[in-house]
Amino acid sequence: MKIRKLTSYLLAGMIATTIISPKMAFAEETTQNVQASANIENKVTIAAKERVSVHDPSIVKDGNEYYVFGSHIEAAKSKDLQNWTKFTNSYTTPNNTLFGDLSKNLAGSFAWAGENDSDSYGGYSVWAPCVFWNNDYINADGTKGAYMMYYCTSSTYKRSDIGYAVAKNIEGPYTYIDTIIYSGFTKGDAYDSKSTKNTNYINTNIKKLIDNGTLSGVNSNWFANDGAYNTSYAPNAIDPELFYDKDGTLWMNYGSWSGGIYMLQINKETGKAIYPGQDKNADSVNPTDRYFGTRIAGGYTKSGEGSEIVYDKENGYYYLYMSYGGLAANGGYNIRLFRAKNSNGPYLDEAGNNAALLGNVDNTYCGIKLIGNYKFDCLDVGYKSAGHNSSFIDSDGQMYLIYHTRFNNGTEEHQVRVHQMFINEEGWPVVAPYEYNGDKIYTSGYSKDDIVGYYQFINHGSENSSKMLNTVTAKLNSDNTITGDITGTWSVKNGSYYMDATIAGVTYKGVFFKQQDESKYENKVMTFTAVGSNNQCIWGSKIKLNDKQAVEFAAKALESSIPNTTKTNITLPKTGALDTTISWSSSNKNSIDVDGKIKRTGNDESTILTAKITKGQAVYTKTFSVTVKGKLANISETPIYKFDFEKLNSLSEVSNSGSKNGNAILKGSASIVKDQNRGKVLNITNNKGAIKANYLALPTDTFSKITDRGYTVGMWVNVNTSDSNYWEHSALFEANGGGQGKYPVTRISANLYGRINANGSYTDATEISEGLKVNTWEYVTYTVNSKGIHVYVNGNEVGSAQKDLAACFKDDFLSNMKDVRVGSGDIWSDTDIAAAKFDNIAIYNTSLTDEEVEALYNQEASETVGK
Repeated sequence: MKIRKLTSYLLAGMIATTIISPKMAFAEETTQNVQASANIENKVTIAAKERVSVHDPSIVKDGNEYYVFGSHIEAAKSKDLQNWTKFTNSYTTPNNTLFGDLSKNLAGSFAWAGENDSDSYGGYSVWAPCVFWNNDYINADGTKGAYMMYYCTSSTYKRSDIGYAVAKNIEGPYTYIDTIIYSGFTKGDAYDSKSTKNTNYINTNIKKLIDNGTLSGVNSNWFANDGAYNTSYAPNAIDPELFYDKDGTLWMNYGSWSGGIYMLQINKETGKAIYPGQDKNADSVNPTDRYFGTRIAGGYTKSGEGSEIVYDKENGYYYLYMSYGGLAANGGYNIRLFRAKNSNGPYLDEAGNNAALLGNVDNTYCGIKLIGNYKFDCLDVGYKSAGHNSSFIDSDGQMYLIYHTRFNNGTEEHQVRVHQMFINEEGWPVVAPYEYNGDKIYTSGYSKDDIVGYYQFINHGSENSSKMLNTVTAKLNSDNTITGDITGTWSVKNGSYYMDATIAGVTYKGVFFKQQDESKYENKVMTFTAVGSNNQCIWGSKIKLNDKQAVEFAAKALESSIPNTTKTNITLPKTGALDTTISWSSSNKNSIDVDGKIKRTGNDESTILTAKITKGQAVYTKTFSVTVKGKLANISETPIYKFDFEKLNSLSEVSNSGSKNGNAILKGSASIVKDQNRGKVLNITNNKGAIKANYLALPTDTFSKITDRGYTVGMWVNVNTSDSNYWEHSALFEANGGGQGKYPVTRISANLYGRINANGSYTDATEISEGLKVNTWEYVTYTVNSKGIHVYVNGNEVGSAQKDLAACFKDDFLSNMKDVRVGSGDIWSDTDIAAAKFDNIAIYNTSLTDEEVEALYNQEASETVGK
């Protein structure tokens, strides 16, 4: 589920017909001059760009200057889309650059959310402004035309609102006009933590809209059964973005996670929302709500925010961008793309999937993933979590993508980046691999000599992953084959820059583009960028290296394939990148031989592997230190609780064979059944949306007296992930402070996300290398101690998160987790597991080591089944 948003969201897709009026007409782009000086090696050094940190940048052009407005009331301007200057002062008040006295000016929005309240306690949360010139707006003095800023304020992951303000100058000051959309309201009186605001819907504008006949009444879908806000259906009112359609109608799209992305028509003269008034198409994936408008994307609490719509009058498509994943550096943030022929959709991806989800399903299948976490060799540090983009088409027809990005440097630092985009033969925008430096694409194309050669190759994939993508090498040969780490075929359309590549049966269509790379020196390289029928994008950057440079490059490329530790044989390649040859030697052949075969003992064994890399007369050696993990025969630890389901003390009480006294209780329809592979096991089934209905309740003292030695949960699981009610976030195991939303909490979900949040410290192990197989018995273990979390399947680690968690274990704090369950958990309004079996559930009052977890699995796997 989504963690509290740090910043705001996307906006204005400013293009010739998108929020652009004659007053904001684009000027013709001038030729860019690269400021450079020769260094001692006669290479030409490029002057460093002037960078800014504006989160959720929304682009707009005013005269000859480009502006980005972003969250936390930050904004910057540029004359060349390369060097930026910030002109705002964030939340400073009363002398705020954009709003003057912030508290007074935006009091109308702050009355609901965003100032010294709940998650914004002690400060402000003003996010995601969209700024544009509206030639039709009627000002208070009767004059026409104003710069309009639509923004959002927020107090929780669901209680937010969208307001707007106007100005005569793009740099402000802006004067508040109205608040038009509210979210997070409840059916009756209620209050959020650290808040004095009554969230009853009558305290929004809804009651007034009902009273004056604009709305037909309250929609029951807005509320859950208990009267809380229904986040599966209704949106979080943040991230507004506005655009004009081809007929000049003004629209606002908005939303984040929760019920998805919605669209509302806006009155051009007043700036107010034109509410539908009545519900329509309630049973479709694109329902229209009487208040919120039409859902065009997402829904069911899945990730998706920062939506942007850009109309391209040349091909008649509306392009919808949005960001999936979490916005932090390790959140897997990434940009997705859809398109439609009509402004209100339906918006579809390359594979034909609707941007609006069919139900509570994993959303990674849906949307073209434009950018993942990547690093080319010319970069000092890799890029991570690119997202919350805006886009526009300049007056010369060039399309651009503007977004914020974080870095693979262990921080949450972020900066604005601008890339060119080009339309492929199928009408899809593709993103230039390197940031904008003033280069122009050759409309007549490039010679074969320019194209043929070695490339660094990146496939951005389709996962919402925090991992860095693999950068591999491939060669585009003159016979139109692709060889190297990637194999296939390629072609280029004569007289144009259009290209396509077929790899593993998938055809990718895009462009060749010679552009400046992101090194410190002038270095224009051939690149390609293309989108596939599988919703994945590929990039290539040509490499020109002599033999000496080639062996050094190949040595560096090996770093990602040779592990630091191993329990299995290692692949030691005999050929490397750029047609290099590799031979291997080992300092300890009894541990790892030259073919990568290992021998494990009872202890860890370290070995130095040496790679000798050659090409022509060039030779380069590189060493790798590899530890072969020791193997334990068994573990000495005894579980405090263990349930093998062989014995029931009563119809509902399951006997415990651990060291502590206490039994487990079957709740609801949870039962013991005979499994053909494992004998008597726990069986849990639940209807869609069930919360704390059918599960196994463990003793309330399970986490009593847990010290900084940590704890371990291990169990056999067999999850029916194909069940129509299956939800990946459903808990396999959860312990919390006494029910929904009660901390502290620890859990592991069906997607194997391991979590702890206790005593002000928390972490999530959400980068999982291998998930559970459908309807297959597998042994799942997760360990937690003061240094972090580790997740294992069948004795092999599949995920981890390192963090100082010492505070979690102080003063027996975890004893507050008294609601301990198997197959159920609702800390983030998650639901019970739909269909799963469990066996040999064991809790240890220590964090087992990697070797002990493996030994535990081996012990479990060797026990007699069919009990």
